[in-house]
Amino acid sequence: MFWCKALILALGIMVFCLPFPVWAVDWTHPLSFSNAELSRHDFSGESLQAAEFSNANLEMTNFTGADLRGAVLSASVMTQANLHRADLTNAMVDQVNLTGANLSDAVFKEALLLRAIFNNVNIEGADFTDAILDKAQIKELCTKASGVNSQTGVETRDSLGCS
Repeated sequence: MFWCKALILALGIMVFCLPFPVWAVDWTHPLSFSNAELSRHDFSGESLQAAEFSNANLEMTNFTGADLRGAVLSASVMTQANLHRADLTNAMVDQVNLTGANLSDAVFKEALLLRAIFNNVNIEGADFTDAILDKAQIKELCTKASGVNSQTGVETRDSLGCS
């Protein structure tokens, strides 16, 4: 009988003194806007870390100053979108149509940008440090690269490796 009471007491102590893994985990889930129609939506200044916008229509959407670190924007349409001062560090911006977009002073550190379309974009002061781009994209962006990023202090031409 003594051993049963000792076992119950020990289990009780473990239950109340040891934290459950569930209590230690942050259960917030990233926002998902996959396949959404968000044309002309205003996300300026919002925290959208790890949000998913894959295959979304983001034409003329305002992301000014938004925190898009780790966001997934793959295969979205972002023509004439405003990404001024947005932080897209580690974001997936592959196969995105950015025609006419304002990318000035944006941060694309370590972002995946393969097959993104950069026709008529403003990249003044954008930081592309360690971004994944192909040679044709770099060549195109170097023709319009100028300025220094106000957040990182990196020159756009240097971040692209322009000669």
